[in-house]
Amino acid sequence: MTDDRRIPRTALILGLAGLIPFLWSAATYLSPTLYGWAGQWLPPMFLGAYVGLTYGTVILSFMSGVLWGFATKAEGGEAAVAYTLSVIPALWAFLMVTDASANSTIFLAAGFVGLLLLDAMYSTWGLAPRWWLRLRVMLTVVVLASLAVPLQA
Repeated sequence: MTDDRRIPRTALILGLAGLIPFLWSAATYLSPTLYGWAGQWLPPMFLGAYVGLTYGTVILSFMSGVLWGFATKAEGGEAAVAYTLSVIPALWAFLMVTDASANSTIFLAAGFVGLLLLDAMYSTWGLAPRWWLRLRVMLTVVVLASLAVPLQA
């Protein structure tokens, strides 16, 4: 594998660390004991399905900013399209994740699927680093699995 396709260590570590709230969400949803123990110190927004929704909304919005940064590499009509597409994840989260319901969880998960499609587009256009899509697929799989946990009940 060439060096430009290898995920930089710092990006990998930070990306994996960014999964912690999603995994915590799933763990505290699945384990009433863990939920109860953690609930002694943490407010409800940091427990169960709620933390996955809250953090996921933040991350979907953050990723809009990442795509905006990639759009700065484009020119002309491609730049206009790239900038326009970059705001969709944030708008999606704002408009579709409206409460702590299963519907909002499904919409958030759909937002991450859409984000992955945008990641693939930006990669195909050469706007993202060559390693970007490998990282995004790995992270998105874990995010989607974590978001799916409360939907199984």
